[in-house]
Amino acid sequence: MELDNIKDALVGIPTLGGISIEQRKRLTIAVELVSNPSIIFMDEPTSGLDARAAAIVMRVVKNIVRTGRTVVCTIHQPSIDIFEAFDELILMKRGGQMVYAGELGQHSSKLIEYFESIPGVPQIKENHNPATWMLEVSTPSVEAKLSIDYSILYKESHLYE
Repeated sequence: MELDNIKDALVGIPTLGGISIEQRKRLTIAVELVSNPSIIFMDEPTSGLDARAAAIVMRVVKNIVRTGRTVVCTIHQPSIDIFEAFDELILMKRGGQMVYAGELGQHSSKLIEYFESIPGVPQIKENHNPATWMLEVSTPSVEAKLSIDYSILYKESHLYE
């Protein structure tokens, strides 16, 4: 959990000498791990963190996954580094309908392959964040422009079981 350097620190308030927001998030995760859960739900584990702190938290999350636990995170507009730390994705549109559920693949290759296989969906530009691109091409306005419903396409795809 990378908490050794703060083992004697008071939690307190960050601006008044307490531990940082990033350290606080890692401590919260550690407290949850004490009960040895098989699945952990995290709501926006990187929100409010700078890129460095978010990377540290995600490294901790990956280490938890390596112990055999399942970690489910909600996250919005992640950086490319954060996005590619995830193994699988469930993308839902307004109303809770699934648009994609499956592996991301190395460098989001499986996600990109799925969306680019849909006629009319613009290809991802070189060096573009796959998370940003996915959100751009899966909007209701793109659905309307292409006369498609992503949730129906997903249900008809090889990914849906």
